[in-house]
Amino acid sequence: MKNKIWLSSPHMGGNELKYVNEAFKTNWIAPLGPNVNNFEDDISKYLDNKSTNVACLSSGTAAIHLALIMSGVSTNDEVICQSMTFSASANPIVYQGATPVFIDSEKDTWNMCPIHLENAIKDRINKGKKPKAIIVVHLYGMPAKINDIQHIANKYNITLIEDAAEALGSSFKDKKCGTFGDYSILSFNGNKIITTSGGGALVTKTKKEKEKAVFLATQARDNAPHYQHSSIGYNYRMSNITAGIGRGQMEVLDKHIALRRKNNLFYKTIFKKINSVTVFNEPTKNYFSNHWLSCVLIDKSSNVTPEKLRVAFEKENIEARPLWKPMHLQPIFKNTPFYGDNLSEKLFNNGLCLPSGSNLTVNDKERIAKVIHSLF
Repeated sequence: MKNKIWLSSPHMGGNELKYVNEAFKTNWIAPLGPNVNNFEDDISKYLDNKSTNVACLSSGTAAIHLALIMSGVSTNDEVICQSMTFSASANPIVYQGATPVFIDSEKDTWNMCPIHLENAIKDRINKGKKPKAIIVVHLYGMPAKINDIQHIANKYNITLIEDAAEALGSSFKDKKCGTFGDYSILSFNGNKIITTSGGGALVTKTKKEKEKAVFLATQARDNAPHYQHSSIGYNYRMSNITAGIGRGQMEVLDKHIALRRKNNLFYKTIFKKINSVTVFNEPTKNYFSNHWLSCVLIDKSSNVTPEKLRVAFEKENIEARPLWKPMHLQPIFKNTPFYGDNLSEKLFNNGLCLPSGSNLTVNDKERIAKVIHSLF
């Protein structure tokens, strides 16, 4: 059987083991230590923002949950969330006993539509339910129309949570994703552009906010010689061992971004003469995507459907996946408010994510191209 070509598999740089071994050698086998501190510093420096403070956590989902808590979200509140995203963007809203209000996509970036966003805010306010926070996502590494969304959040004085889980290394007008929100989220899951096996980070504007996040992430233990708790806490801090993997991964982040962007060019070359297929790309030069995943839209006029292409890949032991199914179409969220014109549903029905790992080989690309050419 042919080797599996994954959609996006981990890609080690070589130095990860050095930092992991340091943790063992110094017995820092705990959710704190030099690797955690240095990994946080590495991320902060990379984001190139002097007001950036980073708290490394067990997952991106944990980071969103803490961001909601620190935004004051509680039972019966409403939180606006992008509909076209992975469920981890929306689930923490429910953890807090709040209700998600889903917003449709716009066609340029596939992310939250600013027009639908403002319409939703006005309508919720008219209904006596001003939203407590907005969760915007940079889908597949593509920056959202973040300036417009920031402006709306500021206009209505609503906390902006920026889910940059897929967008480390992406930027809008030369400003890195992960620095736009009142709180921003990163993910280092196994399929992300860099990985710590599992893990994430919360990016805050002040050191005080970071300290509060770390306090909540370490069971909210009060400063006392005995175990005393005045707040509900969580076991969300990153391990010093996994942070060691992250330190090694940061050394190859820019290389991985270059390779992912090269994959996107590979697909644009393949589909250049196939008019029924559009490769997802930046709408203007203001946008810089890490192209975490390269995606395509297939026109309904084509005799090849996204599912037909996915199955053809699967037969050759190549992984491809549909785009994220919008949250407002998920059974668990069927009764939640939604604002939009169902563009995200059209994207879901006509799109496909293609193998995009930074470790794709020449042979891998030849196998991928062969499947595409056989169908089109």
